Amino acid sequence: MKLHHFLLFIHLAGVVVWVGGMAFAHFCLRPAALALPPAQRLGLWRAVLGCFFRIVWVAIAVIVVSGFAMLLEVGFAQAPRSWHVMAAIGLLMAAIFASIWFGPWRALQQAVAAESWAQGAQALNLIRQRVTLNLVLGTLTVALATLGLAY
Repeated sequence: MKLHHFLLFIHLAGVVVWVGGMAFAHFCLRPAALALPPAQRLGLWRAVLGCFFRIVWVAIAVIVVSGFAMLLEVGFAQAPRSWHVMAAIGLLMAAIFASIWFGPWRALQQAVAAESWAQGAQALNLIRQRVTLNLVLGTLTVALATLGLAY
């Protein structure tokens, strides 16, 4: 096994965890959670996102380190333009995730602790909007990587 294969594997594993987790949350968990009363729904989201967001931080680290290692392996100047586009989108996604972590995620935790369901719902809505944006960007990046545009 070559180093490149290992880097590609851990890179893709990080992408699968992050993008797949967002897809699951958006298309499966969200519709099911809507049937719950606000206190239970927001408590569920706090618990689920608390676990998922810690995993996302690890995934981001793995994706960024492995991605830049692969870029260095071939040289930035020799890498296909689409790799640079994927790197830029990935860094934008990481910034959007950081904005979730330091903004509405903290607000959601505080609202649930204070049983302020209206504030919690507002925070959760901001999280949903930003996760939706990241899901679109992540899907675009996967398309760049797999539709013959990345090489």
